Amino acid sequence: VQLQASGGGLVQTGGSLRLSCSASGRTFSSYYVGWFRQAPGKQREGISCMGVDSWNTEYYISDKERFIIARDDAKMTVYLHVNSLKPEDTAVYYCAGLIRCSSNSAEARKWGRGTQVTVSS
Repeated sequence: VQLQASGGGLVQTGGSLRLSCSASGRTFSSYYVGWFRQAPGKQREGISCMGVDSWNTEYYISDKERFIIARDDAKMTVYLHVNSLKPEDTAVYYCAGLIRCSSNSAEARKWGRGTQVTVSS
């Protein structure tokens, strides 16, 4: 499976974004898909993960109420909605394919090209 994240951009504090992780390849439906982010000078951190057919959803970030993960297998796309954006959300956001949900980026089997999110104060 090949993954590609998109939907990032420059937004003001308090704004919202919908990030998309588009996949290609016949094995997409067998992967768990996770969202991670990496801010400059910081380690990559797990945000959320969703299992096959959306039956397993996990959030790892502290203020998880601002994040919503959703999956559309027909479109081979996983979304991450981020609300009430803060400057500290500024990072490159990545999606990854995993064999089980995990906040540990080392467990990812496939990585997509990230998308930059910049939140202005």
